[in-house]
Amino acid sequence: MRIGLVCPYTWDTPGGVRSHVADLALTLQEHGHSVSVLAPVDDPSQLPPWVVDGGRAVAVPYNGAVARMNFGIKAGNSVRRWVRNGDFDVLHIHEPLAPGLSLLACWVARGPIVATWHSAHVRSRMLSAGYYIAQTAMEKVRGSIAVSEDARRTLVAHVGGDAVLIPNGVRVDAFAADGRLPEITSAYPTILFLGRIDEPRKGLDVLLDALPAIIARVPYVRVYVAGPGDLGDQHENLDPALAEVVTFLGRVSDEDKARALRSVDLYVAPHTGGESFGIVLIEAMAAETAVLASDLPAFRWVLEEGKSGALFANEDSADLAAQAVRLLNDRSAREQLTSAARIRVREFDWNTVVEEVIAVYDSVGMPGEKVTTDLRGQIVGRLGIRPVS
Repeated sequence: MRIGLVCPYTWDTPGGVRSHVADLALTLQEHGHSVSVLAPVDDPSQLPPWVVDGGRAVAVPYNGAVARMNFGIKAGNSVRRWVRNGDFDVLHIHEPLAPGLSLLACWVARGPIVATWHSAHVRSRMLSAGYYIAQTAMEKVRGSIAVSEDARRTLVAHVGGDAVLIPNGVRVDAFAADGRLPEITSAYPTILFLGRIDEPRKGLDVLLDALPAIIARVPYVRVYVAGPGDLGDQHENLDPALAEVVTFLGRVSDEDKARALRSVDLYVAPHTGGESFGIVLIEAMAAETAVLASDLPAFRWVLEEGKSGALFANEDSADLAAQAVRLLNDRSAREQLTSAARIRVREFDWNTVVEEVIAVYDSVGMPGEKVTTDLRGQIVGRLGIRPVS
């Protein structure tokens, strides 16, 4: 089968959707399918051969964050050219109403189209204001997938229709492999934070606020922060008393992310909202690292209400500190969590999940039918989107 995948977010920046698309593409190829991915790209020199440059991204406010996406006339032309050259049996569009390549693909392509919903919006001004656009774009989607119940509810509330629930996948064996990150010490208790460091909903401030209480009970603790963002601002704003404890690793590759997860005693996910799944929790579980996460509904579901990962009250630094101290000082408690996680994570192994995705592809295709382009006009101007300065 020839499969086209559309990722709306820039390929150069780590994120849950981008990781999902990359892992799905690799797994489909391992199962004998031909795959091409279209995504915005800032540095085309580093692309794998199965990713097509969808143009340079700009910063756009979306889903409570600032996402890097590509839109406009050139982007529309890139989508048309990629669809025409790809000769796809199925087009799989991720975040179909994200203002960029995904929404454009919904508009310019026709034929067997599948859409996956990743985000959970409590309220979405963009989707509410663009209800007509959403409806007309989704008319051509034959199969819808939601990665979580929260994502499915977003689809139902804002657009209508329904979706089959297929969770995010993780290449479990890649995270369970050997190898540590040399920058992370093995001499002291260690904590890891992963995420965009200047995005408030990722909760880095909640972790930093908890650190003095953690240090008081675990004096030799070391905290490693990995992810893109302005490191200069972080160093400038960091309490000098924490400078010796906190190390900023900056942006890390997928391989180094896996090594970092395998190198620490505790992975902390202090996200404050806007999460529909929590793929990074699954990655930490696959790396056999104990997880401590805020009690967001999506995180509670992934962690089985605390069975395969510990939980703390959302945005409560004192509770985060208490739970972190308990786990760092109790190796058997961490091992109990990782033992349960080892079983849980197999449910999300891409080798299992991909069969469900392929079943959706089979359900929307018709013998001999291909994805083609539609000559309808561009709609970017109607969205009223402005790049972030």
